[in-house]
Amino acid sequence: MFNGNNRGRDRDERPAVPPAPPQQSSSSGKRGMFSVIGPDVTVTGNVSATADLHIDGRIEGDVNCGSLAQGADSQIFGNVTADSARLAGAIEGTVRVRTLTIERSAKITGDVEYENITIENGGHIDGRLKHMSTVQAAAAAATGPRPVEAAPSPFAAAANE
Repeated sequence: MFNGNNRGRDRDERPAVPPAPPQQSSSSGKRGMFSVIGPDVTVTGNVSATADLHIDGRIEGDVNCGSLAQGADSQIFGNVTADSARLAGAIEGTVRVRTLTIERSAKITGDVEYENITIENGGHIDGRLKHMSTVQAAAAAATGPRPVEAAPSPFAAAANE
């Protein structure tokens, strides 16, 4: 057993190489990936991420990402645009997020545009709240009137019988 006899077994002479990481297909996006801006980092300028973004530091510029998680001690001085966000720190600027959760430690100074919103008890917003359907309707109204089609009257159908 331990005598070094390799009966019928070929010894692999190749050097040990770690396997390559799996390739991400472009159709799956950046699933499973995230970026972190740590508490000791200050970014002066806009931040854009295709992956999920976690901010614990200070951003002096706009933030644009798919999903944002903001730490309680972080600060953002600029506009935030994301598909979903969980905000716990301070923001001075406009926030535009489809699915938004504002935690109790959050302090937002600026307007907030949302589709779905949850505000924990103690969360602070100093600005206007705007539902995105209202914002989109206002934008459509600004482009001009749309023709309205009259709906068939249920009384007309009864009169024809």
